[in-house]
Amino acid sequence: MCDMPSFFIFCIFHFLEYNKLMTIREITDKNEWEQFLQKCSEKSFLDSWNWGEFQIARGFKIWRLAVADSDLQGVVLAVKIKARRGTYLLIQHGPAIASSDLEIKSKVLKLFIEELSKIGKREGASFIRMNPLLERNQENNELLKKNGLRVAPMHANAYDATWKLDISSSEEDLLKGMRKTTRYVIRQVEKNPDVTIEKSEDIKDLAVYQKLNREVAIRQKFVPFSDSYIKDEFEVFGKDNQALLFFGKYKGEIVAGALVIFWQGTGYYHQAASLSKYSKLSIPYLLQWEAIKGAKRRGCELYDFWGYVDPKINPDHPWAGPTLFKMGYGGEACEYTHTQDYVLSLKYWLTYIFEELRKINRHL
Repeated sequence: MCDMPSFFIFCIFHFLEYNKLMTIREITDKNEWEQFLQKCSEKSFLDSWNWGEFQIARGFKIWRLAVADSDLQGVVLAVKIKARRGTYLLIQHGPAIASSDLEIKSKVLKLFIEELSKIGKREGASFIRMNPLLERNQENNELLKKNGLRVAPMHANAYDATWKLDISSSEEDLLKGMRKTTRYVIRQVEKNPDVTIEKSEDIKDLAVYQKLNREVAIRQKFVPFSDSYIKDEFEVFGKDNQALLFFGKYKGEIVAGALVIFWQGTGYYHQAASLSKYSKLSIPYLLQWEAIKGAKRRGCELYDFWGYVDPKINPDHPWAGPTLFKMGYGGEACEYTHTQDYVLSLKYWLTYIFEELRKINRHL
């Protein structure tokens, strides 16, 4: 026979447990922040404590917020951006939420939006732009829409999709998993006695990398990151041994380079450049392979090639060629919900029109 008082208490307990009061607060402790992110399956170094430090070094105002009940449920790093097209709060690859439960995710997201809206209005922002790493599906699209978000006309200065490679297996197995032509090219470049790959943690070598980067920018007609941007990023992550330069040399001349970030078990192929006059030597293929092996040696289990577009669907996209190169190493596409905007004022629509026109002009 059922003990009604006990059953009633049981129901009350589980109701209260499921509906714990969630509050929002600022996080000022690096260890607390980083330890929570260890629990999140979807994250990138744009969520890291050091990415916030990098933004501070660049002169931006930031907020590190958390939603918690008895434990942390989510964190968000927001940056105030003042641009010609308007002032807004930028959240790259966030919020980061530990739970996979849809209702909990919605509660956490709602609290973040409420708090960020207050901050945004106080700071004169016309909208909030966020790029959460939620799988691109109908369920998550509805989650975002339910919380007042809309698809942004431009991405949040980072990817909505990426190409990732599981590097936990042996080097031999990784080679077997590559496209046949990629594996062949790597082996041919390795045999070239005039080609060497070197690593550097010396900040002075950034000048060499930036020289390569400017050459690529002229060739491909884009505005490269400034010297100060790259310097600040390298310095901040370098302090925790999380940044490394890879250089490809031909007869002693540096002809290719890459900046790789290592964070929480993943190596990120964040920046890369090479001289076009040496393209037939295929040195970037070997450089990439050395970066992957370098990530393995650091204990990483994933390698994030940082940015992906389906070359079959978008063959004319500026990322189509680089994506084909990345796909040759094996791995899989990870597609996330598109960048989202939360409107705070009517000024947002001026930004919306400006960005739609710019997108058309850039063939994106």
